[in-house]
Parts: sequence; structure tokens; C-alpha cells
Amino acid sequence: MRTKAAVLWEVGTPWSVEEVELADPGPGQVLIRLAATGLCHSDDHAVTGDAPVGLPIVGGHEGAGVVEALGPGVDRVAAGDHVVLAFNFPCGHCRYCADGRSALCYVARRRLAGKAYPSPFSRDGRPISAMGGLGTFSQYTVVPQESLVPIDKDVSFDVAALLGCAVTTGWGAAVHLAGVRPGEHVVVIGCGGVGMNSLQGARTAGADIVVAVDPNPYKREQAATFGATHAVADIPAAKALLEELTHGHLADVAILSVGVGSSALVGQMMTTVGLDGRGVITAVTPGAADAIEMSVVGFTLSQQTLRGNVYGGVNMHRDIGVLLGLYRRGKLNLDELVTRRYTLEDINQGYADMHAGLNLRGVVQL
Repeated sequence: MRTKAAVLWEVGTPWSVEEVELADPGPGQVLIRLAATGLCHSDDHAVTGDAPVGLPIVGGHEGAGVVEALGPGVDRVAAGDHVVLAFNFPCGHCRYCADGRSALCYVARRRLAGKAYPSPFSRDGRPISAMGGLGTFSQYTVVPQESLVPIDKDVSFDVAALLGCAVTTGWGAAVHLAGVRPGEHVVVIGCGGVGMNSLQGARTAGADIVVAVDPNPYKREQAATFGATHAVADIPAAKALLEELTHGHLADVAILSVGVGSSALVGQMMTTVGLDGRGVITAVTPGAADAIEMSVVGFTLSQQTLRGNVYGGVNMHRDIGVLLGLYRRGKLNLDELVTRRYTLEDINQGYADMHAGLNLRGVVQL
């Protein structure tokens, strides 16, 4: 069949909305009619070249939709089911999955490297990759059944789509990777779609002081809705505020979730945490960055920890349901994340709005 999709043909060019061919679902695969997909900064990193991917590619890794057809052997979903698509779906049996760290699934890593599950997209016989193995910037896609998390049919697709990346990655950064504990002090640097959910994760975990850092006045204003107790424009202001509020102890946890990270920002983030402080890097940093600018002796003698972030350390088959439960009971703001809605043809405008700081999360309705 044919489907309309947003394709990136070359680095530095706009998304091209055009018809491409889509393969039928094979064994264990499912045809999905997409209803909504989030405009995540990670897809834009492919445009800028900050995160090299195999081109050409159908973008999108944060989506929700309806099961349309099943390939042979599918037994986890049925036609008509509403589902969230997850790009980092675990195999369930590698050493990391077996140890309860399914976000680090070794099989998923090989899959994202293109060594399994070839893309269903093509044009005129030329293969086209699928972002995150999903390609949600498309009216239809074909994915393995393991990548699907069924949800109740009363959940808005706009909200559900964000559970595929932004919400899980940000919330999990605070809850799972930083391990925020009740009464702790947290600073979140960068308050877009992911950072706002780190604020929510800190609130869920019982943090006392939660400082949002963003140069955008609109995002600082919105941060209180998502759990921030204070909001400032830059890292030096955050450090000064924390020194005052904590009598010099600073933050227990810092999370870096800016649009584009840098070595310098990582070092600056670590100046906001005190003894035994934990830092989490969520922001994607260009591949050319190969060093961190920070005081190593200060890091060592303060017994600090710095770690990366893969999908918030979540188990998608468990935590998407947990997050929906929190949402239903008014403990997690999801509707408020969706700032603007676009058609697929307007996808480049959506990313222009993201760069202009107008959106917490833009959503394409398909």
C-alpha cells in the first residue's frame, strides 16, 4: 500500500511530505493507522546532523494509533486496539532485560542500528529507514507487535502519543535514573517537552525544592504547572538560588534536558549539585563533543554521580500504564503539554515553532 509520510532525504533539508510505499505486515508485525505523533527534538537532530541516522528516513518515534491489520503469529494485540508505539521496545530475555534494566536492551540496540527489522518504507524500490524503527511521521506504519502498548480507548491520541518518548524519558530521568527521594532538592535545566516531565517526575517522587531553568519566559511561567517551586533563566541564577534556599548544600539532583547539549553545559550543571549529588544527562550532544568541562577533583571529593539517560530507564510495558494511572487521577499533567496541533503538511512549521520556543510539545494529527 501507499502512505503519506514526512521524509528526510539529506541533512540540512526540510521534511518532505510525499507518498511512499509501505510493505505488508510480515510474521509478528502489525499495520498501524497513526492518529497522532509528537514533534520531538530528537527527530530534528537528524535534520541538523547532531545525531546521524541512516538517510533517507521517515521521521517520528513518538506516536499513537489504531491496529489495522495483523501479520502471521501476532497474539499481543487485535484489530481495532488503540496503542502507543515505543521505539526502544525490549526483547525481555537479554542480560539487561533479565536484570530489570529493559531500557538498555541489547537486542533493541542492534535493532536501532539497523541490524534487525528492516524498514517497511520505500520509494521506487529505494529503501527508506524508519526513525526509531517506527516512522510515526506517516499515516500508516508497520511495526513489530512487541513495540505496541495497548491503551484504553477513552485516552486522547494526542496525550497517548507523548507517552512514547517525552513523558517517559523526562519522568523516568527523575524517578528511575536520578532516584529522587522525598524531601530532596532538584534542578531541571531545559524545560521543553522532556524537561517539563522531569519536573513532574520530581514532584511524583516527593521532592521539596524543584528549580526549573530556562531562558524562555513562557516556559518558566508554565513550569509551576508541572511541579516547579521556583524558575530562573540560567544556571548561575539557579546555583545562587539553591545556595540561598538550602543554606549552601545545593541540589541533590540536576537533570540536563536542553534541546542541544554541550560539554560545557554538563560541567555547569554539576556546579548546581552538592555533596553526593547526582547528575543526569538527557540532552543529546553533537557527536563531535568528546570531553566534559568540569572539575574532576571537585567531582571526586564531593562523591558525585553523573549518568546518561536511555528512555528514562523505564520499562515501557509497565510504566506507560503507571503514567496513565497517574494522569487519570490528576497526578500527572498531560493535556497541558500539547501546546499546538499541526497537520502533516505543516510539520516544518511545527519545528520552526519549536525552535522559536513557542511549544512545550507540538503534535501532528494524522
